[in-house]
Amino acid sequence: MQDDLIVVAGGGGFIGGHMVADYLRRGYTNVRSVDIKPISEWQQVFEEADNVVADLKEREECIRACRGAREVYTLACDMGGMGFIENNKALCMLSVLINTHMLMAAAEAGVERYFYSSSACVYNADKQVNEDVIPLREADAYPGMPEDGYGWEKLFSERMCRHFSEDFGLTTRVARFHNVYGPEGTWDGGREKAPAAICRKVIHAKTTGCHEIDIWGDGHQTRSFMYIDDCLKGVDLLTHSDVDVPINVGSSELVTINGLVDMVEEIAGVKLKRTHNLNAPKGVNGRNSDNTMIQELLGWQPSIRLRDGMERTYAWIHDQYMARLNGTAAPIVADTNAAAGANGSATRSG
Repeated sequence: MQDDLIVVAGGGGFIGGHMVADYLRRGYTNVRSVDIKPISEWQQVFEEADNVVADLKEREECIRACRGAREVYTLACDMGGMGFIENNKALCMLSVLINTHMLMAAAEAGVERYFYSSSACVYNADKQVNEDVIPLREADAYPGMPEDGYGWEKLFSERMCRHFSEDFGLTTRVARFHNVYGPEGTWDGGREKAPAAICRKVIHAKTTGCHEIDIWGDGHQTRSFMYIDDCLKGVDLLTHSDVDVPINVGSSELVTINGLVDMVEEIAGVKLKRTHNLNAPKGVNGRNSDNTMIQELLGWQPSIRLRDGMERTYAWIHDQYMARLNGTAAPIVADTNAAAGANGSATRSG
């Protein structure tokens, strides 16, 4: 089985790059990594993989990508943090073309298992109005009122996975990710998410001596964040299980954005003056993962402490920042379609 073809759509992005690395580490010899970006812009590149630049919104490209595959992991989408998804709703919804054509291609190619990366943004907004949030159960996605644009695309694509399974016999698995973070991700340019954006801002403030930080919203909004290693473990367990319904894959460790800033300040050994931008995109007031179902069905849940994951993430971003400062790393080109901030926006993949 380690010689069978594994396809990672969005392999040039954050989660996809880590997934390709994980399969190669585990001895798989036939891994195809596909992404729309030029290879020079991929987060991670591995010579052992079949690295393909392709626009997976096009059906013919999906057919080529899936040909001969045993398993397909669709992580590709046009996305970012809250600053991006609130200002680019149409672009986010166009990602439905990726999953549509990848499902069609996978079914035609006789793929054994098809994984789709959904998001906690599918959950009904009425369940997320308070910072002291009740953790979101899988059933809370209905009646549907997800994050406009990005959340609707994810919810619709979940249903497509279900119906391709029912109508065409394609085995599909769907994970609702809750804020994945870690090294080797986007940390600048406008698509970075809150953990990376906060790390970068704290590092910049400490390095320049300008001890100030801008935070989107009042900082009381609550979230959970899942470290990339837990994400990969959850995807592997889910994909190779008999769980055929969408399931939360996320940490249940809740933190406020102000609390996340506190944590990064402690890691950096600095204290900053805070300015809260109340007009910036901040998303829902509260969101957390209810892990009852994943524990019952898979006997597992994410377990890496936020502090431990943030220490690793901060150290990696610090190295990247200093390399750029010293002229040994290429600068990040800002995405003109994104908006940056401390709650800022992960990498476009597809």
